[in-house]
Amino acid sequence: MTHPQRAAEFLRDPARAAWHDGALWFIREKRDAASLQVEEWEELRALAAAIKAHTLDGLAGYLEQFERNARALGAAVHWARDAREHNEIVHGLLREAGVTRVVKSKSMLTEECGLNPFLARHGIEVTDTDLGERIVQLRGEPPSHIVLPAIHLKKEEVGELFAERLGTEPGLSDPTRLTEAARHSLRERFLAAQAGITGVNFAVAETGGITVCTNEGNADLGASLPPLHIACMGIEKVIPRVADLGVFLRLLARSATGQAITAYTSHFQGPRPDGALHIVLVDNGRSTIAADRTHARSLACIRCGACMNTCPVYRRTGGYSYAATIPGPIGSILEPLRDPERHGSLPFACSLCGSCRDVCPVKIDLDDQLLALRATVADPRSAKTRAMRGLAWVLSDPVRLERAGALGRSLLRLLPGVVAQGRFNAWARNRDLPDPPPKSFRQLHAERQRTGGAP
Repeated sequence: MTHPQRAAEFLRDPARAAWHDGALWFIREKRDAASLQVEEWEELRALAAAIKAHTLDGLAGYLEQFERNARALGAAVHWARDAREHNEIVHGLLREAGVTRVVKSKSMLTEECGLNPFLARHGIEVTDTDLGERIVQLRGEPPSHIVLPAIHLKKEEVGELFAERLGTEPGLSDPTRLTEAARHSLRERFLAAQAGITGVNFAVAETGGITVCTNEGNADLGASLPPLHIACMGIEKVIPRVADLGVFLRLLARSATGQAITAYTSHFQGPRPDGALHIVLVDNGRSTIAADRTHARSLACIRCGACMNTCPVYRRTGGYSYAATIPGPIGSILEPLRDPERHGSLPFACSLCGSCRDVCPVKIDLDDQLLALRATVADPRSAKTRAMRGLAWVLSDPVRLERAGALGRSLLRLLPGVVAQGRFNAWARNRDLPDPPPKSFRQLHAERQRTGGAP
């Protein structure tokens, strides 16, 4: 199925679509209010964009520097070329340690690699400990948003889920009590876990340390209680210096949720004294994107989700309409670059309004990249592509353009219901077209030239 087909399914419930739209716009408004409180906000965005551009230009060198310094701190560093290697490395570490129970904090990379089902097939129980991730895990669903994984669900639906899976009181929908129930359930999982898996928000080449940002403290518990900590990161997460962290931390939480800073910003400098830290660096197509001059800037993304919260298409069609690990504007670039055949419709799920570019904390030119992608992923057999070719043929010749305009005006006058509101004209179903003009611009201009004034 394509994005438009999946979006149509979501829109069959107009009330949910409107609620989803409003919930995300609320987060966008919080982001705006938070950014206005920082006088140098635009300078921070420009600096973050420059740091990311510099890092991507020298990515290999910074990754090697990070590896040296991380090893010097006592961490083990592993390299994975793709999702398969990543999963095999993680499974090998768990198998070697005799681990059968794992707690995992939010990590879009492990979602991208399909780690949970891979480990489950090998007899390892994985518990997602971020509340939103835990909710969708209990439902057997992927996240619908990279920061707000369960934003597509209402509290009543969560109450029904918890009553069925956690034994809470039927009909309970109070968010505080539901969160308390989840916390009690997760506490048992934390205490029984033999290993913790986290993502990585930033990896500092200068020190070899990693930074993990959460609002629930679940990553801290997962990394501190079990003896084994496995941190999985895409290679684009590296930054040069500790001094650069301050720039990104000031931008990340404000862009994501409108907070001044995430509640827990944890820095790991090697393993704890009686434990082990393994860092898995994953490529999985990132090197190919980095070599693409047009789209390399998409790797600057810090996964704040701001582009999703502002996107009129994402807000009104939901995350699942993208059928991608990372939905929304940034996902509509990254996913087709990795798998154009499967995700070729995503660059067209965009109005090109530019709102995503305006809110991006690292100033990625998302709309320009989406427009450029349309030329490379378009299906030459699709009706839209054939229509554009036909339009190009008409527009390339003045005579053809004049005749087509005359025919179009005549059809609009004679058959307005068929042409303007027919079932083949999806664009006009929710739009009212003006009455067709009696004359074309060319005709009006020619008359003015003849008469020397207004026709």
